[in-house]
Amino acid sequence: MKHAVVHWEIGGPDHGRLRDFYTGMFGWPTQTADENYTLVQPEQGPGGGIMRTGGTMPAYVTFYVEVDDLDKMLDRAVELGGARAVPPTKIGEGMEFALFTDPAGNLVGLMALAGE
Repeated sequence: MKHAVVHWEIGGPDHGRLRDFYTGMFGWPTQTADENYTLVQPEQGPGGGIMRTGGTMPAYVTFYVEVDDLDKMLDRAVELGGARAVPPTKIGEGMEFALFTDPAGNLVGLMALAGE
């Protein structure tokens, strides 16, 4: 499916508390990636992550849409009244993400996979 939601994140300053809250709330199975990030895989739908925010980064909830070209889609967001928030950033072998804000200030993620 073109432009499918492939990932989501919930971030806040107390990673452990958020992890425990959502695990208790929904029974989501989790796998700790490191002290700042926990992977979540519900029985249905895309997986996600719970992240510790730091510094001046506020708490947030966002989703990631798979795209072929991060820069092209960031430019499109700007054309439509949004703004670039995080430039294309490599996060794993063959995987990159970027973030933009929509006209209302909502943070939205983009994900590109090598060979897609």
